[in-house]
Amino acid sequence: MSSSCRRPEHMAPPEVFYNEEEAKKYSQNSRMIEIQTQMSERAVELLNLPEDQPCYLLDVGCGSGLSGDYLSEEGHYWAGVDISTAMLDIALDREVDGDLVLGDMGQGVPFRPGTFDGCISISALQWLCNADKRSHSPPKRLYTFFSSLYSSLARGARAVFQIYPENSEQLELITAQAMRAGFTGGMVVDYPNSSKAKKFFLCLFAGVSGVLPKGLGLETVDRNVPNQVQFTGQRSRFKNMKGKSAKKSKDWILEKKERRRRQGKEVRADTKYTGRRRRPHF
Repeated sequence: MSSSCRRPEHMAPPEVFYNEEEAKKYSQNSRMIEIQTQMSERAVELLNLPEDQPCYLLDVGCGSGLSGDYLSEEGHYWAGVDISTAMLDIALDREVDGDLVLGDMGQGVPFRPGTFDGCISISALQWLCNADKRSHSPPKRLYTFFSSLYSSLARGARAVFQIYPENSEQLELITAQAMRAGFTGGMVVDYPNSSKAKKFFLCLFAGVSGVLPKGLGLETVDRNVPNQVQFTGQRSRFKNMKGKSAKKSKDWILEKKERRRRQGKEVRADTKYTGRRRRPHF
């Protein structure tokens, strides 16, 4: 599930990482455009929208509007939210059809209750699992986002998030906060046996419990490899539900040092002694 290469969310906050140079790639790189379009198509398929009926959809982390282009082609109306001004500037230059909003999804989405018929998000949700500022608490920011999204969706609507989870704990953190906000649903995994084609889609239901769609590539799936992870509104106890390492543990110390490095502060180098418990003095 995790990747050997350095993940973008570990390099800088999204509003810094997606600068003008990075934003241009999303309007010029044909491979990126193709992948984004394919994942948007799959996300809309999982929304299970009424046929031949235009809907009003929310695109969270809309970036330069590539997913919005697909929504427009399908005859839908849409609004997009993104934290990167550089990405939104590209979307404006491209004259996309949707309405664009500059905002941090961790502070909630600023729309009236029942506004949208559905929501999609491509490769954005995992950014909320990082604490880029001292005031950031990933569980709180996830809950704030999910609770405001739940309110802005019409009852019976779906929200589909394509995500790149770093590990199983991150998946548990995300689903726990979605459940707490009132959603039901679960994880749909396409091509679970493929290292390259494998994709995770969090499919959420607002107000009603629906049947979780099946993942693609089932004909080659090992019976022991699940392609769906479903949850309901029932309370569950998750390990590390708060998304934090035990205070003063080695992981906690390393996370704190890495967070300070991202903030540009001077931090001592990590060694084999970092986080090691010292013997008590008598």
